[in-house]
Amino acid sequence: MSSPTITVVRNEIDPGCEYHCDALAGVVSDAAADARAVDYPAGERPVLEETDGVVITGSTAGVYEVDDRPWIADQKRLVRELIDNEIPTLGVCFGHQIANAALGGTVEQAETTARPVDADLADEPLFDGVSSVVPVAHGDVVTEPGDGMDAIASADYYPAFATRHRTAPLWTVQFHPEFTAALRERLEADFGWTEAERGFGDVNATRVVENFASIVDDATAAE
Repeated sequence: MSSPTITVVRNEIDPGCEYHCDALAGVVSDAAADARAVDYPAGERPVLEETDGVVITGSTAGVYEVDDRPWIADQKRLVRELIDNEIPTLGVCFGHQIANAALGGTVEQAETTARPVDADLADEPLFDGVSSVVPVAHGDVVTEPGDGMDAIASADYYPAFATRHRTAPLWTVQFHPEFTAALRERLEADFGWTEAERGFGDVNATRVVENFASIVDDATAAE
């Protein structure tokens, strides 16, 4: 049996910020034997018949910018297609927001948050072994989850901090599993990253991607 393929849907529009997509693609590559990537804003699209799982990255774009960025509407349709085809999907930051927006949820602008955050994580396979301290850098929030989506994590400022679809294999997280101490200087320069009581020493969020890869493995083996 061949190894499952996970496709990373890259969404960054600013070449200077692509490092977070690079980092997430790297974590996926470490967790999956066959990892591929497509640049969605550049017009590349995943071949769903050739993928067993999808990871949707963050972006400095906002999901409400659809009039200026037609690819956002295309990606909303992609999310619905992934659900219809029951392809395991993990949405990260912008991916969290667009997945919920694709299902009728609401995303709004808020103050920028860029720091380690204490989160209340549900008892979910996606969060097995994951520290409750997770790294975030975002200025938009999901204020109303999409149809069929339930909150599976919350933070003191954010009730829908992570979500899961009730029937489809779709999970989304506002935080960035790929952020590690290696990115601290870039995050400080680009987003005003701060650390007080919590720091990267409290974070092991890359485990989320490892857990997702295991979910994809299990789903593929069950077919």
